[in-house]
Amino acid sequence: MSVININQNNFRAEVLNSDKPVLLDFWASWCGPCRMVSPIVDEIAAERPDIKVGKVNVDEQSELAAQFRVMSIPTLVVMKDGKVVNQAVGARPKNQILDLL
Repeated sequence: MSVININQNNFRAEVLNSDKPVLLDFWASWCGPCRMVSPIVDEIAAERPDIKVGKVNVDEQSELAAQFRVMSIPTLVVMKDGKVVNQAVGARPKNQILDLL
């Protein structure tokens, strides 16, 4: 499954109403650690059809970033049934990101 760009318009449909767990990657283009995490998140999206993977650009979606109280990026959030079940801040290796799921 490919990564979905999450924004205010599709957040409810893609995240809150998802029948699968959702991994959200809050990122920005100027963030070095985000650029390290991004290919790992893409890899997980390709390898795991059982989860939905979305990316939230904090510069373009400041309301969503505020809603999740994102203070530092990258921030990874795992949601199930519309609720946050796990969260991690900072760059992490693939195995630690998979452990969040």
